[in-house]
Amino acid sequence: MKQQIQYCTTSDGVRIAYAATGEGSPIVRTSLWLTHLQHDFTEPVWRHVMLGLARNHRFVRYDPRGEGMSQREVAEISFEGWMRDLEAVVDALGLQRFALFGCSQGVATAIAYAVRHPERVSHLILYGGFARGHLKRGGDQAAIRKGLDLAKELILQGWGRKHAAHRQWFTSAFLPEGSADQYRWFNRLQKISASPEVAARRVETVAGIDVSALLPKVKAPTLVLHCRDDEVAPFAVGEELAASIPGAKLVPLEGENHLFLPDSPAHRDFIHAVYEFLGDPPPRGHLPGTRTFWERIDHRIRSTEQNWLIKAALLIGAAIGLVLSIAQIVQAIG
Repeated sequence: MKQQIQYCTTSDGVRIAYAATGEGSPIVRTSLWLTHLQHDFTEPVWRHVMLGLARNHRFVRYDPRGEGMSQREVAEISFEGWMRDLEAVVDALGLQRFALFGCSQGVATAIAYAVRHPERVSHLILYGGFARGHLKRGGDQAAIRKGLDLAKELILQGWGRKHAAHRQWFTSAFLPEGSADQYRWFNRLQKISASPEVAARRVETVAGIDVSALLPKVKAPTLVLHCRDDEVAPFAVGEELAASIPGAKLVPLEGENHLFLPDSPAHRDFIHAVYEFLGDPPPRGHLPGTRTFWERIDHRIRSTEQNWLIKAALLIGAAIGLVLSIAQIVQAIG
């Protein structure tokens, strides 16, 4: 799918880059950490989600202030600033009513916007998010503060370095089930999406988010999706969203990844749940952004260690499986 990147300006004078892809009723994705309009449509962590949502809809996304293709040098990184980013994009596109998709840290922004502008939000889709940041969830605040300071120090010391050791710490948390290729790309995305200073300011700001008081005020039909074993945003914080938003439906997804990957059960369950929620026809065949059966076999072979015996065994096994399948079909027909 093609995209055209455009720019708008927020009420406080920040330049925001945005893009729309696909045709149909609009879905707007709120901003979140680690995006870059020029790259995230062609790489393996975001591509399958965006292609799936753009299949039947006009899918709108943007880079937040200080990140991606938006204005990098900004005075304010704040929750209210992110709200102004979203409002500027919606106004620039002239959208009167649309579905709002919040993911991870963008869930809180989606909730706040839906409460402030109920007339514009037709559906609210919340994935892997929370109403309260780490500093607002109670518990051992000293330990939480220490962990937050450690994360910020890792960012400031290693975010922009050529070697990815510091960034890998975050990648392992977000994609514990990821492949080597997905690790490499996510490490790269961290480096190109934001400067170390902006990334550290974002981490601090997110930790202080608290929109829990707004949850009972949400009027839009709401779908909450959350991976059961997500360690970045525990399943309990997703349950809090669904329990506190009137009429919200909770769909548990299987897996440990904070950002589910293509060809995973969570991916198919997510797409089926969202399509049903929006009234779209159910998907058939392999999902957008995923591999066909033979492409999956080829990927497994290419991902295997560079050992020709293993590759040969995989090819022979696939060929035998195909022959047996054909034989069964012929027998059944006969």
